[in-house]
Amino acid sequence: MEKSYSRILVAVDGSEEAKKALLKAIDVAKKEQAKIFIAHVVDTRTFATVEQYDRTVVSRAEEYAKDMLSAYKAEVVKAGIDVECILDFGSPKVKISKHISQRYNVDLIITGATGLNTVERLLIGSVSEYIARSAKCDVLIVRN
Repeated sequence: MEKSYSRILVAVDGSEEAKKALLKAIDVAKKEQAKIFIAHVVDTRTFATVEQYDRTVVSRAEEYAKDMLSAYKAEVVKAGIDVECILDFGSPKVKISKHISQRYNVDLIITGATGLNTVERLLIGSVSEYIARSAKCDVLIVRN
């Protein structure tokens, strides 16, 4: 029995792995005639101490995220796929697996095997690993 997908969430962080995840999402969406939701979560936990010294750091992170999502969206639109972008703030792994995926009723999450945050991966575990363990839908982790 083969499962089909109609609502695919791809988590992006600007890394090369995230780009590969987006390309895989495009491929799957074409085959399944699915909609893609591209999500980026600005990790505000890292701003707690920095923001005391530089209040523009959050706005710069938000601007970077908007530019990145816009570029990714253009690529999905070019492929002829329905797409929606989601920008959120907080813990990426919790927001992706527990909040965004459920809010948008997705049936597949696609993420890269690793991302930009090496320190968190070493200390806490990777975002993709957490998503795979805690999401209520299927998860596809794209490797190099």
